[in-house]
Amino acid sequence: MKNETIIPKIVPVMLAFFTMGFVDLSGIATNYVKSDFALSDTAANAFSIMVFLWFIIFSIPTGMLMNKIGRKKTVILSIFVTFIGLCIPVIAYNNIMMIFSFSFLGIGNTLMQVSLNPLLTNIVSDKKLPSFLTLGQFVKAIASFIAPIIVAQAVIRYGDWKLLFPIFATICLIAIIYLFFTEIKEHTIEGKPATFKECIALLGNQLVFLLFLGILVHVGVDVGINITAPKLLMENVGIPLSKAGYATSLYFLFRTFGCLAGIFILARFSPEKFFIVSVGIILLGIISLFFSHTLLSIYTCVALVGVGNSNVFPIILSKALIYMPDRKNDISGLMMMGISGGAVFPVLMGLASDQLGGQVGAVMVLTVCVLYLAFLITRFKMGHQ
Repeated sequence: MKNETIIPKIVPVMLAFFTMGFVDLSGIATNYVKSDFALSDTAANAFSIMVFLWFIIFSIPTGMLMNKIGRKKTVILSIFVTFIGLCIPVIAYNNIMMIFSFSFLGIGNTLMQVSLNPLLTNIVSDKKLPSFLTLGQFVKAIASFIAPIIVAQAVIRYGDWKLLFPIFATICLIAIIYLFFTEIKEHTIEGKPATFKECIALLGNQLVFLLFLGILVHVGVDVGINITAPKLLMENVGIPLSKAGYATSLYFLFRTFGCLAGIFILARFSPEKFFIVSVGIILLGIISLFFSHTLLSIYTCVALVGVGNSNVFPIILSKALIYMPDRKNDISGLMMMGISGGAVFPVLMGLASDQLGGQVGAVMVLTVCVLYLAFLITRFKMGHQ
């Protein structure tokens, strides 16, 4: 009976998770923008700043906004902002308009990441939270996976990769209407809402700070491999971007498989043990990229990173939310600031690649990110009291 009452609420929330994946089109879009406007690696990767910079600016204010208007309304607002970002390239396509488009996608995704995960806690128990957060990431990964495929087919059939934008914009409208008419009872916040200063002060807690850095590097790997994988194929195998872009789809395909497996694994086994296995798989994939110079070997590495990285985010986030259950809105806002890693690391990767004259520089930066996740394994027991 309980599952029957959960399902009608879970479906629109999962559709919102699907729209959350639209931001990942920035990976393949960055490569096309680079090609269309003849940009360098550093300049092209800087477009990622326009997507992920906003997590630094708006994450904590979004947590405070949730305390005032509620989580569901904040999620609806986030999807609407995403819708605006998707409409911009349809109206005009140039350097400036793409900066605005990526910015709106980033702002919308910031609002969504901060509010959607806590909204899920109003529907499922703490015990089931890691599994359902993984389900959300699975649904999100489906959107991320199909984006490069839609782009490739749009180029092949119609000669215009931007057809992806109106398709995703339509889905956003459906998600807004569906969630608006779904009743979700939210937990009331007792006491006075936290201020911006009080939210930032949470970083003074050692485990919260380490988990924040974990989100930062996880997103760095996620966005970084999206941007780098096609470039590795073009550089080492010599295939065109239209075909190299499938590496991004491959990453999200295996990320989707990993999320699907994680739904069941996290329902049965310790998140900490699963985290160890996940990081080990990522490390194997990234290190192997240094020695991979064929289509099959690079695809294998990308697949390994996709599987390994699929459950890192929900494990870290659920640990943070459960660690301070009375501060979920504030903790969520703080953790989502870590998604700004998608702005920081691609720029560092671009600089390293330009300096070293190849994508080996980008892989070196990715390696540093994964080594931090390996270090985080040793600190996970701090959350047990």
